[in-house]
Amino acid sequence: MLAEERQQIILQKLKHAHVVKLQDLVRFLNASESTVRRDLQELESRHMLRRIHGGASLSRQRSEEPDMETKTSKYMRQKKMIAELAGHLVKDNECIYLDAGTTTLEMIPSINARNVTVVTNSPAHGEALVKKRIMTYLIGGMMKGTTKAIVGSIASQTLNLFRFDKAFIGVNGIDAVMGCTTPDPEEAALKRRARELAVQSFIVADSSKFSDVSFCKMFDIDQAAIITDKLPETIDPSILEKTKVICADAEHIR
Repeated sequence: MLAEERQQIILQKLKHAHVVKLQDLVRFLNASESTVRRDLQELESRHMLRRIHGGASLSRQRSEEPDMETKTSKYMRQKKMIAELAGHLVKDNECIYLDAGTTTLEMIPSINARNVTVVTNSPAHGEALVKKRIMTYLIGGMMKGTTKAIVGSIASQTLNLFRFDKAFIGVNGIDAVMGCTTPDPEEAALKRRARELAVQSFIVADSSKFSDVSFCKMFDIDQAAIITDKLPETIDPSILEKTKVICADAEHIR
């Protein structure tokens, strides 16, 4: 098989699966590991994919950010699993920060602790929390058109008034070297500050976020525990050495 044919097949598989493992490509293409590695290297040099530990993922613009409707329609089963586990981590009398995002929004039905106070930068979260009769503070500032999150200097100033027992923060990418990332620098700054103001911080992210890197770094992965649905087969093992990863589909905590 010609190199161009192999590479087209690799791209077709990535369009369907988003992430592919090196050994699966070796078997499917009936080629040597070194040959497939060269194909992946060539495709990465043309910005058509991104090599990750043990495989490859589909390349995308680092500053690209899906809107709220698009995010809501993806990985809903996984998000519900993560959200239920995260919600149960909230204890009586705690003050928490709930970041804007679809997974954190799914947390609200699972927050059953008593006398909880929540600060959030999401009007949608605020509405859901008030309906559940949870004491809620909504920070002010500029609302983004895509994620509907409140961001900017006014939001940061308001956030500085609070201190949290726990912060639950969403991300777009988790990478062992590049850390936790998101497309918008202003949103990254708010997430970074929320982590600094909390005694404990948790990243809530489905497994598709691992080995992905967005435009702006929030903080290193060792600065927050990660709550996810499962460990991807292509996960960089150094992530498990750097931070606690809590999996919703497992009885154990890594």
